[in-house]
Amino acid sequence: ERAQGAVLASDGFFPFNDTVQLAAKHGISAVIQPGGSKRDGDSIAACNAAGLAMVCTGSRHFLH
Repeated sequence: ERAQGAVLASDGFFPFNDTVQLAAKHGISAVIQPGGSKRDGDSIAACNAAGLAMVCTGSRHFLH
């Protein structure tokens, strides 16, 4: 309940859609992430199914 309507921001891409599913379960309403995973389509589909907005920025600020 405390996360209801919050936005999830990540500097790393989501390699699997489980992050999106967990975010939706806890009431997150939008996700912003750099994208670039081979499985971006899975995360996008999970957002669409849960009614979450997703923004893929195409850039990261932390580099290894």
